[in-house]
Amino acid sequence: MTTYDAIAILEGFSDQEPTLEDNMNAWALLIETGQCWTLQGWYGRNAAGLIQDGLISETGKINWEKVADRYKCSIFRS
Repeated sequence: MTTYDAIAILEGFSDQEPTLEDNMNAWALLIETGQCWTLQGWYGRNAAGLIQDGLISETGKINWEKVADRYKCSIFRS
């Protein structure tokens, strides 16, 4: 996934309907690369919230157990 792909998913102009997994991977990429801190404020605020809530680490690692618990689904990744 590229930065452009991640933004397309998060802004809603992706070619296909993104899943929760797609959305989390997009956020993780923007956090891992630091791009979320250079884009408009909405990205940084949302990234900070995901980090604060423990869904994604400061290094961009997704905590799939917390995601599944938060969104009441059965997505588990290592």
